[in-house]
Amino acid sequence: MTPSAPRRSRREQLRGGSGAVSGRLPWVLVVPAVLGLAFLVLPLAGLLVRAPWPTLLERLAEPQVLQALRLSLVTATIATAVCLLLGVPLAWLLARVSFPGRRLVRALVTVPLVLPPVVGGVALLLVLGRRGLIGQWLEATFGLTLPFTTAGVVVAEAFVAMPFLVISVEGALRAADQRFEEAAATLGASRWIVFRRVTLPLIAPGVVAGAVLCWARALGEFGATITFAGNFPGTTQTMPLAVYLALETEPEAAIVLSLVLLAVSVIILSSLRDRWVNSP
Repeated sequence: MTPSAPRRSRREQLRGGSGAVSGRLPWVLVVPAVLGLAFLVLPLAGLLVRAPWPTLLERLAEPQVLQALRLSLVTATIATAVCLLLGVPLAWLLARVSFPGRRLVRALVTVPLVLPPVVGGVALLLVLGRRGLIGQWLEATFGLTLPFTTAGVVVAEAFVAMPFLVISVEGALRAADQRFEEAAATLGASRWIVFRRVTLPLIAPGVVAGAVLCWARALGEFGATITFAGNFPGTTQTMPLAVYLALETEPEAAIVLSLVLLAVSVIILSSLRDRWVNSP
């Protein structure tokens, strides 16, 4: 018998043992697990059941729906571009540079994840409003006003969505093998060339995943948008705001808009499943 044979037999025994353990259903855990699943799935099922399927396409073609959808797609895409421009360097700084207060900076970057969006909107008003710390200077110097404009929507969405990108890219940077970057540096490549030619290709999956999550979060943003940019049709009324307004006057239109957002969420999660969940 070869030395590896006992090891194989042990592995087989362990597999058999784990199968036997997994075969027993601990009902004390299964019952609350099923209840938790029902708690999460039933509201979505209710949305699908109550959807006006016969008139769905007609309602999607209504001008106010298309207007809100178009504005949401445009602002979410621009906000994602802003997050990529600012968030990737920020993630690189947090992952690769040691400096005093790095933990504090990382905590501040992730604050929008747990901060109530309405509070974020109030904070944006206090800084970028017409009488804000920076907003009054922007208006006096450049005549630029952000609150209650389409640009304000982009700012609000970028504020709440950027942490998703930074966390994803920082994780990818920490997991990347730095030996490739060191090899490029020893061959005479500048830091910018190393970052552009070596680092970015290495972390490309993390950047893409972060950008997709960032875009989805921006698309669904409500609290900061309505507080900082208002709810003006054609200018600042995105899909979540249109859902809120339609719920009071035309519930079926609110359901249709909600279905669109639900479909986007499902597509995003399905596309990122292999990254966040181990396949069986």
